[in-house]
Amino acid sequence: MAELKVDVRGETCPVPLVEMRKALRKAAQGDIIEIIGTHPASKKEIPMAAEALSVKILSDEQLGNEWKIVLQK
Repeated sequence: MAELKVDVRGETCPVPLVEMRKALRKAAQGDIIEIIGTHPASKKEIPMAAEALSVKILSDEQLGNEWKIVLQK
């Protein structure tokens, strides 16, 4: 099982969502994808997109002005 890290700090929509989708395409079934960003709208959009794609959300946390979302394909 691999762990992919996607750092989109400082990026605004739609970059974080695009990078999440790229990581999902690269990931094998069961892989962990950790996305770190700062854009508030993306923190809402990424979990919604993950649910729409039937991707499991392992955690979704706010760390000061950054957030971290961990997905499992």
